Amino acid sequence: MKINAGAAKSYAKALFALARERNQADQIQTELDQMVGLVTGDAELAAVLGRPWVTAAVKRQIAGSVGERLQLSKLGRDFLSLVASHGRADHLAAIAQDYQGMLDAVHGRVRARVRTAVRLTDADRTALSQRLSRALASKFGDAKPVDVLIEEVPDTHLLGGFVAEIGSLVVDGSLDGQLARMRERLVKG
Repeated sequence: MKINAGAAKSYAKALFALARERNQADQIQTELDQMVGLVTGDAELAAVLGRPWVTAAVKRQIAGSVGERLQLSKLGRDFLSLVASHGRADHLAAIAQDYQGMLDAVHGRVRARVRTAVRLTDADRTALSQRLSRALASKFGDAKPVDVLIEEVPDTHLLGGFVAEIGSLVVDGSLDGQLARMRERLVKG
């Protein structure tokens, strides 16, 4: 079934509002990650929850059992049951991603997908996070720097350096990018 981004965002918004109201926002993110891991990792479970001829009551019962097995909070169990009974279990990953974005915004964090030629050391990761934080603050005129969480992705095609993607912003600190910019300056004279 095709994932409906609008539906996923609506579920995430509703869950986030309830979780914040109950001071469980961080806990629910952890539980969402557990749900996604189990449902995407168990093809049989995903298939049963995705079958249209399985009744909502049966899906709710299965989701309840899964919630107990994962030791989810009442809110987590109720949410999983709701999503399963409405035939949206295949939306869990998108819901979790939208929820994570909302939680990050509240905590003043952004996530950067960083492609690197070689693995970053902890010191490199910290320095890069700080550098990206300063770049974002100056780009958007924020006085308060944001916390940049790095998701590192090895890229054997890069000669060296990194390429960071933060939403639609791309910071190219790669050797490839530097060579391309140098070539462009030489061509222009």
